Amino acid sequence: MSGLHIETHGSGPLPLVMIHGWAMHGGILAPLVDALADRCTMYVVDLPGHGYSCHSSIPLEPLACARAIADATPPAVWLGWSLGGLIAMTAALDVPDAVHAIVPVCATPHFVRGDGWPYGNDAAMVRQLAADLEADYKATVERFIALEAMGSADPRAEARRLKEEAFARGEPDPRVLMEGIRLLESADLRSRLPDIDQPSLWVAGRRDRIVHPEAMRWSAEAAGGQFEEIAHAGHAPFIGHAAVVADVLHRFIDTRS
Repeated sequence: MSGLHIETHGSGPLPLVMIHGWAMHGGILAPLVDALADRCTMYVVDLPGHGYSCHSSIPLEPLACARAIADATPPAVWLGWSLGGLIAMTAALDVPDAVHAIVPVCATPHFVRGDGWPYGNDAAMVRQLAADLEADYKATVERFIALEAMGSADPRAEARRLKEEAFARGEPDPRVLMEGIRLLESADLRSRLPDIDQPSLWVAGRRDRIVHPEAMRWSAEAAGGQFEEIAHAGHAPFIGHAAVVADVLHRFIDTRS
Protein backbone atom coordinates (compact mmCIF):
# COMPACT_ATOMS: atom_id res chain seq x y z
CA MET A 1 0.00 0.00 0.00
CA SER A 2 1.36 3.37 -0.99
CA GLY A 3 1.84 5.43 2.16
CA LEU A 4 1.61 9.09 3.07
CA HIS A 5 4.02 11.93 2.41
CA ILE A 6 5.02 13.32 5.82
CA GLU A 7 7.64 16.06 6.19
CA THR A 8 9.60 16.74 9.36
CA HIS A 9 10.24 20.36 10.35
CA GLY A 10 11.54 22.16 13.42
CA SER A 11 13.90 21.13 16.19
CA GLY A 12 11.92 21.66 19.38
CA PRO A 13 11.32 19.03 22.07
CA LEU A 14 7.55 18.68 21.55
CA PRO A 15 6.45 16.24 18.81
CA LEU A 16 3.52 17.71 16.87
CA VAL A 17 1.57 16.03 14.05
CA MET A 18 -0.06 18.59 11.71
CA ILE A 19 -2.92 17.70 9.35
CA HIS A 20 -4.36 19.99 6.69
CA GLY A 21 -7.94 20.37 5.43
CA TRP A 22 -9.93 19.36 2.36
CA ALA A 23 -8.38 20.08 -1.06
CA MET A 24 -5.15 21.44 0.46
CA HIS A 25 -1.83 19.88 1.55
CA GLY A 26 0.66 20.21 4.39
CA GLY A 27 2.40 23.17 2.79
CA ILE A 28 -0.54 25.42 3.60
CA LEU A 29 0.46 25.22 7.27
CA ALA A 30 3.91 26.76 6.62
CA PRO A 31 3.28 30.01 8.56
CA LEU A 32 2.45 28.04 11.69
CA VAL A 33 5.33 25.62 11.10
CA ASP A 34 7.70 28.59 11.00
CA ALA A 35 6.20 30.07 14.18
CA LEU A 36 6.65 26.79 16.08
CA ALA A 37 10.05 25.71 14.73
CA ASP A 38 11.97 26.40 17.96
CA ARG A 39 9.40 24.74 20.20
CA CYS A 40 8.26 21.69 18.22
CA THR A 41 9.43 18.93 15.95
CA MET A 42 6.57 18.80 13.45
CA TYR A 43 5.36 15.94 11.29
CA VAL A 44 3.41 17.65 8.52
CA VAL A 45 1.08 15.31 6.66
CA ASP A 46 -0.23 15.29 3.10
CA LEU A 47 -3.51 13.37 3.27
CA PRO A 48 -4.35 10.70 0.67
CA GLY A 49 -5.20 12.19 -2.72
CA HIS A 50 -3.69 15.53 -1.72
CA GLY A 51 -0.30 17.12 -2.39
CA TYR A 52 2.59 14.66 -2.58
CA SER A 53 0.29 11.88 -1.31
CA CYS A 54 -1.85 12.21 -4.45
CA HIS A 55 -1.23 8.59 -5.44
CA SER A 56 -1.55 7.07 -1.98
CA SER A 57 -3.82 4.03 -1.89
CA ILE A 58 -4.96 4.79 1.67
CA PRO A 59 -8.64 5.83 1.66
CA LEU A 60 -9.60 9.30 2.81
CA GLU A 61 -11.35 7.83 5.84
CA PRO A 62 -10.57 9.16 9.33
CA LEU A 63 -9.54 5.93 11.02
CA ALA A 64 -7.49 4.69 8.05
CA CYS A 65 -5.68 8.04 7.92
CA ALA A 66 -5.20 8.14 11.70
CA ARG A 67 -3.65 4.66 11.73
CA ALA A 68 -1.36 5.43 8.79
CA ILE A 69 -0.15 8.64 10.44
CA ALA A 70 0.33 6.90 13.80
CA ASP A 71 2.39 4.17 12.13
CA ALA A 72 4.72 6.77 10.63
CA THR A 73 5.16 9.22 13.53
CA PRO A 74 6.05 9.09 17.24
CA PRO A 75 3.37 9.69 19.89
CA ALA A 76 2.60 13.40 19.68
CA VAL A 77 0.17 16.26 20.05
CA TRP A 78 -2.08 16.13 16.95
CA LEU A 79 -3.14 19.45 15.39
CA GLY A 80 -5.76 19.18 12.67
CA TRP A 81 -7.22 22.00 10.61
CA SER A 82 -10.79 21.66 9.29
CA LEU A 83 -11.13 18.11 7.87
CA GLY A 84 -7.76 17.34 9.49
CA GLY A 85 -9.36 18.04 12.86
CA LEU A 86 -11.82 15.21 12.29
CA ILE A 87 -8.87 12.87 11.78
CA ALA A 88 -7.20 14.14 14.97
CA MET A 89 -10.41 13.54 16.94
CA THR A 90 -10.65 10.02 15.51
CA ALA A 91 -7.02 9.33 16.42
CA ALA A 92 -7.60 10.44 20.01
CA LEU A 93 -10.56 8.07 20.27
CA ASP A 94 -9.36 5.04 18.30
CA VAL A 95 -5.54 5.23 18.28
CA PRO A 96 -5.10 6.75 21.75
CA ASP A 97 -1.54 5.55 22.41
CA ALA A 98 -0.35 7.71 19.50
CA VAL A 99 -1.97 10.91 20.77
CA HIS A 100 -0.79 12.99 23.76
CA ALA A 101 -3.32 15.78 23.11
CA ILE A 102 -5.36 17.18 20.24
CA VAL A 103 -5.68 20.69 18.84
CA PRO A 104 -8.59 20.95 16.39
CA VAL A 105 -8.33 24.24 14.48
CA CYS A 106 -11.58 25.42 12.89
CA ALA A 107 -12.81 21.82 12.94
CA THR A 108 -16.17 20.34 13.84
CA PRO A 109 -17.35 16.87 14.85
CA HIS A 110 -20.39 17.26 12.55
CA PHE A 111 -20.35 19.46 9.45
CA VAL A 112 -24.02 19.48 8.42
CA ARG A 113 -26.78 21.38 10.20
CA GLY A 114 -29.71 19.33 11.50
CA ASP A 115 -32.17 18.81 14.33
CA GLY A 116 -30.44 19.66 17.59
CA TRP A 117 -27.34 20.93 15.78
CA PRO A 118 -27.72 24.54 14.64
CA TYR A 119 -23.97 25.04 14.18
CA GLY A 120 -23.53 23.09 10.93
CA ASN A 121 -23.71 24.01 7.26
CA ASP A 122 -26.79 23.71 5.07
CA ALA A 123 -27.02 20.16 3.68
CA ALA A 124 -28.11 21.61 0.32
CA MET A 125 -24.85 23.57 0.15
CA VAL A 126 -22.85 20.38 0.69
CA ARG A 127 -24.86 18.55 -2.00
CA GLN A 128 -24.31 21.44 -4.41
CA LEU A 129 -20.59 21.33 -3.68
CA ALA A 130 -20.58 17.66 -4.64
CA ALA A 131 -22.51 18.34 -7.87
CA ASP A 132 -20.19 21.21 -8.80
CA LEU A 133 -17.18 19.04 -8.06
CA GLU A 134 -18.25 16.57 -10.72
CA ALA A 135 -18.76 19.33 -13.29
CA ASP A 136 -15.59 21.38 -12.71
CA TYR A 137 -13.55 20.38 -9.71
CA LYS A 138 -10.88 23.09 -10.03
CA ALA A 139 -13.42 25.91 -10.14
CA THR A 140 -15.27 24.29 -7.23
CA VAL A 141 -12.11 24.17 -5.13
CA GLU A 142 -11.50 27.85 -5.90
CA ARG A 143 -15.05 28.78 -4.84
CA PHE A 144 -14.60 26.83 -1.61
CA ILE A 145 -11.34 28.69 -1.00
CA ALA A 146 -13.17 32.01 -1.42
CA LEU A 147 -15.68 30.84 1.20
CA GLU A 148 -12.83 29.81 3.52
CA ALA A 149 -11.34 33.31 3.26
CA MET A 150 -14.61 35.14 3.94
CA GLY A 151 -14.69 36.88 7.27
CA SER A 152 -10.92 37.18 7.63
CA ALA A 153 -9.36 40.58 8.15
CA ASP A 154 -8.08 40.58 4.55
CA PRO A 155 -10.19 38.05 2.60
CA ARG A 156 -8.66 38.85 -0.80
CA ALA A 157 -5.12 38.32 0.42
CA GLU A 158 -6.09 35.17 2.29
CA ALA A 159 -7.95 33.73 -0.71
CA ARG A 160 -4.97 34.53 -2.93
CA ARG A 161 -2.62 32.73 -0.54
CA LEU A 162 -4.90 29.70 -0.32
CA LYS A 163 -5.29 29.52 -4.12
CA GLU A 164 -1.55 29.80 -4.64
CA GLU A 165 -0.94 26.97 -2.22
CA ALA A 166 -3.82 24.72 -3.26
CA PHE A 167 -2.18 23.46 -6.45
CA ALA A 168 1.46 24.06 -5.49
CA ARG A 169 2.05 20.31 -5.07
CA GLY A 170 0.03 19.28 -8.10
CA GLU A 171 -3.71 18.91 -8.45
CA PRO A 172 -5.58 16.81 -5.88
CA ASP A 173 -7.31 13.62 -6.98
CA PRO A 174 -10.94 14.52 -7.90
CA ARG A 175 -12.12 11.09 -6.70
CA VAL A 176 -10.60 11.70 -3.28
CA LEU A 177 -12.06 15.21 -3.16
CA MET A 178 -15.48 13.63 -3.61
CA GLU A 179 -14.65 11.16 -0.81
CA GLY A 180 -13.94 14.20 1.37
CA ILE A 181 -17.32 15.77 0.56
CA ARG A 182 -19.11 12.51 1.41
CA LEU A 183 -17.14 12.37 4.64
CA LEU A 184 -18.25 15.88 5.57
CA GLU A 185 -21.83 14.86 4.86
CA SER A 186 -21.78 11.73 6.99
CA ALA A 187 -19.23 12.08 9.81
CA ASP A 188 -20.62 12.70 13.29
CA LEU A 189 -18.41 12.37 16.36
CA ARG A 190 -20.55 14.47 18.70
CA SER A 191 -21.63 11.57 20.90
CA ARG A 192 -18.06 10.31 21.26
CA LEU A 193 -16.38 13.57 22.32
CA PRO A 194 -16.86 12.86 26.08
CA ASP A 195 -14.77 9.71 25.55
CA ILE A 196 -11.69 11.71 24.55
CA ASP A 197 -9.31 11.21 27.47
CA GLN A 198 -6.45 13.37 26.21
CA PRO A 199 -6.23 17.12 26.82
CA SER A 200 -7.74 19.13 23.98
CA LEU A 201 -7.52 22.70 22.74
CA TRP A 202 -10.20 23.89 20.31
CA VAL A 203 -9.08 26.94 18.29
CA ALA A 204 -11.80 28.85 16.42
CA GLY A 205 -11.80 31.88 14.14
CA ARG A 206 -14.47 34.34 15.27
CA ARG A 207 -15.23 35.25 11.63
CA ASP A 208 -15.16 31.68 10.31
CA ARG A 209 -17.90 31.08 7.69
CA ILE A 210 -17.18 27.34 7.28
CA VAL A 211 -17.06 26.06 10.87
CA HIS A 212 -19.16 28.06 13.32
CA PRO A 213 -17.14 29.05 16.42
CA GLU A 214 -20.04 27.90 18.60
CA ALA A 215 -19.64 24.38 17.20
CA MET A 216 -16.12 24.41 18.56
CA ARG A 217 -17.13 25.92 21.90
CA TRP A 218 -19.73 23.15 22.27
CA SER A 219 -17.13 20.53 21.31
CA ALA A 220 -14.60 21.83 23.81
CA GLU A 221 -17.16 21.55 26.59
CA ALA A 222 -18.21 18.06 25.46
CA ALA A 223 -14.59 16.87 25.40
CA GLY A 224 -13.65 18.59 28.64
CA GLY A 225 -11.12 20.71 26.76
CA GLN A 226 -10.11 24.33 26.38
CA PHE A 227 -11.64 26.76 23.88
CA GLU A 228 -9.83 29.68 22.28
CA GLU A 229 -11.27 32.10 19.73
CA ILE A 230 -9.01 34.18 17.45
CA ALA A 231 -10.81 37.53 17.26
CA HIS A 232 -10.15 38.66 13.69
CA ALA A 233 -9.58 35.31 12.01
CA GLY A 234 -11.65 33.39 9.48
CA HIS A 235 -11.38 29.71 8.62
CA ALA A 236 -7.59 29.69 8.18
CA PRO A 237 -6.25 31.58 11.23
CA PHE A 238 -2.71 30.25 10.74
CA ILE A 239 -2.32 32.39 7.59
CA GLY A 240 -2.95 35.87 8.96
CA HIS A 241 -2.59 35.11 12.66
CA ALA A 242 0.11 32.41 12.89
CA ALA A 243 1.85 34.11 15.83
CA VAL A 244 -1.42 34.30 17.78
CA VAL A 245 -2.23 30.63 17.11
CA ALA A 246 1.32 29.67 18.11
CA ASP A 247 1.01 31.66 21.35
CA VAL A 248 -2.29 29.95 22.19
CA LEU A 249 -0.66 26.59 21.54
CA HIS A 250 2.36 27.50 23.67
CA ARG A 251 0.11 28.36 26.62
CA PHE A 252 -1.74 25.08 26.23
CA ILE A 253 1.55 23.17 26.18
CA ASP A 254 2.88 25.07 29.20
CA THR A 255 -0.18 24.17 31.31
CA ARG A 256 0.56 20.51 30.64
CA SER A 257 4.30 20.58 31.38
